[in-house]
Amino acid sequence: MHFFKSILNRFLFSHLHLKSLWLNIIISFYFTSVLNLGLWRYILVRMDFGWGFNAYLLCFLLPIFLFLLFFLIFSLIILPYFGKAFLVPLILVASAANYAMFNLGITIDPAMIQNIMETNTREALELMTFQAILWFFITGVIPAILLVAIRIDYLPYKREIIQRLKLFCAGLVLITLIGFSGFKQYYFFRHDNRAISSLTNPFNIFRSTLRNIRRHSIHQREFTYLDPAAKRTSHVNDNPSVFILIVGETARADRFSLNGYNKETNAELSKEDVISFKKVYSCGTSTSISVPCMFSVKPRREFNAHKAPYSENFLDLLKQTGYNVIWLDNDEGCKGVCKRVETEQLDQSKNRKYCSNGTCFDEILIDGLEQRLAQIKQDTFIVMHTIGSHGPAYYLRYPDNQRKFKPTCDSNDVQNCDPEGLNNAYDNTIHYTNVVVAKTINILKKFPQLNPGLIYLSDHGESLGENGVFLHAYNYSIAPDAQKHVPFILWMSEGMRKQKHYSYSCLAKQAETGEFSHDNLYHTVLAMMDIESKTYNPELDMFSQCRTSND
Repeated sequence: MHFFKSILNRFLFSHLHLKSLWLNIIISFYFTSVLNLGLWRYILVRMDFGWGFNAYLLCFLLPIFLFLLFFLIFSLIILPYFGKAFLVPLILVASAANYAMFNLGITIDPAMIQNIMETNTREALELMTFQAILWFFITGVIPAILLVAIRIDYLPYKREIIQRLKLFCAGLVLITLIGFSGFKQYYFFRHDNRAISSLTNPFNIFRSTLRNIRRHSIHQREFTYLDPAAKRTSHVNDNPSVFILIVGETARADRFSLNGYNKETNAELSKEDVISFKKVYSCGTSTSISVPCMFSVKPRREFNAHKAPYSENFLDLLKQTGYNVIWLDNDEGCKGVCKRVETEQLDQSKNRKYCSNGTCFDEILIDGLEQRLAQIKQDTFIVMHTIGSHGPAYYLRYPDNQRKFKPTCDSNDVQNCDPEGLNNAYDNTIHYTNVVVAKTINILKKFPQLNPGLIYLSDHGESLGENGVFLHAYNYSIAPDAQKHVPFILWMSEGMRKQKHYSYSCLAKQAETGEFSHDNLYHTVLAMMDIESKTYNPELDMFSQCRTSND
């Protein structure tokens, strides 16, 4: 860095000096304004100017308050040999966060930080669009270079300390006065707009990261076994059975024509004897939360993603009671759910038919499924984890021959897509998912002796620009329904209905009127698989009211 700095000073900034006080003022103003564009837009869009004077007062006081807050903090940080080393990475990180918040409507909370930490290379590259790189270069890299190159002039030690103490005290008085003046207005505004704390950059990053670290450090480490006494209650037949759970990715329930969507996105599934549950909600808005949660015995309000790796889930009980459990993955991994069962991360290099450019179409999950089923010798539960509708590169999630809705936006810059093209691209992912699920059902139909069944359930939904919000992983308490309302599709063969004593007509009625969530999956699967366990709660079993002695 010293060599780089000397070159810049010699050729570009040899005469450019800045007093430490002015550096503090400029940096504080830059963070308040440019690096918080997402925050100010959020406030202006949601501010109710019907409040009159109070609304205008709040809009006036908030930027001043934030500027003074930055000024006070940077007064303690901008020190010789330390200030630049801290500010440069802070500017770069804040610039990247500001892009995501302003252009994609993303909020930074602990769940988002965890999501970022678990992002794989493919996902990261898909987010690196030209606009993102340009934004980062202009608002992050250039200011960082300027900061490195400019010489900062400090007063003599004692004078510098005295000046900072005076300014710090004055700033503290002003920020206190402003806080008292605008507290009432801010309290009422934040009450209805809780995302504001997740948009205040970079405080949101520090707060969320520290909360994540704290959660990792305090959660229990002792492994929890759910029920060592769990057992199968059904008679083991001569012929084994098979059930497939397809875990969808980023699919919205309102984009399924089975649920009333005006585009025919489920043409293939509509030909099958499936039941679509209309009101099902996820327990998270990101894969890192939703996938462990949907397999956990804990309901959403009690679930802790950091504790989940140290507890069994219903796959463990299935394996414990005699099922052969297989996890097939075409997404970003099972988030710890499949650690103790047979797992296959589908190898892109070995299947050029469905894979290219570092990603695979979901038909890879059923490539060879027929041969697998033909060799089944014990009761088997298969989980297929799809890449589904994972954004922002929706156009890469389906082959060209499944491009049903046109025109499409074939770009990762979703915020710059034409709305029609963006929605068509996303709807094509739903159409393709419908093709994959229907093909899976038709393969299962070839093995009636296995009494097969299938559930398709997405991990979470997706925002497509509604109210300026894109993608997912929004704070659950304020996330739109588009990110929480998920599809749930059930198919049972005649043999399974008779063997398990389910009334299909009753289930169809439940699907129309009932409201369910990921909380129900654990207990529903235990009952379907005839597992007797102390962890089973019949009130959370979606199908309990439809189980009869005969259909």
